[in-house]
Amino acid sequence: MSGLKWIGATLGWSFGGPIGAIIGLALGSLGDALASGKGNIFLGQGDDSQQQQGGRPHYRTQQQRRSQTTSGDFEVSLLILATVVIKADGVQDQRELDFVRKQFVGMYGKERANKAFDLFKKVSQQTIPLRQVCMQIQQMMDHSSRLQLMHFLFGIAKADGMVTEDEVNQIFTIAGYLGISSSDYNSIKAMFYNSSDNAYKILEITKSATADEIKKAYRKMAKKYHPDKVEHLGDEHKKGAEEKFKQVQMAYEQLQKERGL
Repeated sequence: MSGLKWIGATLGWSFGGPIGAIIGLALGSLGDALASGKGNIFLGQGDDSQQQQGGRPHYRTQQQRRSQTTSGDFEVSLLILATVVIKADGVQDQRELDFVRKQFVGMYGKERANKAFDLFKKVSQQTIPLRQVCMQIQQMMDHSSRLQLMHFLFGIAKADGMVTEDEVNQIFTIAGYLGISSSDYNSIKAMFYNSSDNAYKILEITKSATADEIKKAYRKMAKKYHPDKVEHLGDEHKKGAEEKFKQVQMAYEQLQKERGL
């Protein structure tokens, strides 16, 4: 596909709402044919399955939409939220930008990643209505995919060697808007810090947990973070999910050794 038309072919629900407005403006500034609305679903010009009589969109239930979240929807959501986190501390660190590019190359390949990064740079120049964007994501994206977004955002913040207080506060705000619980937020956050109680936080338990409670917590978290939970987003996103899954396994193994389980 030429230009940025690749993104139009993979978008589902994010062609509308505040996300659609942000990406539309970015595409327009890039001068891409997609921004003109010709032959793409991004600006609501999709096939009949997405339209009703009179050109009105066909609205599905929230559960139906969440089950149909596409790789493109996830990618666009990630692009926008990544720009917010990178600018949280007032410094757009090159190491953070390099991390975003590296992650995109790993997920999508160099050609598509370069196009996505061009879009990313245009989005970063805009003022993002964070609450509205997150509300759209929360309403349309399944829980496992939102957890994957959180993991990626902490990865960006840690890319320069440390997570600043401003970045933590921004990600915490995003988590709240996305409907992520405090226990899930703290579990993912703990994956990017080194402390004596991180294993407990990752498994969402306290140091007073019994051996049976630790085993139960491990089974619960292994199920929650299993890569198959984001299988609908494609193999490219299962790689990121595998990182969280490994962290859960490592946390359990650490507690097994400490407790002699």
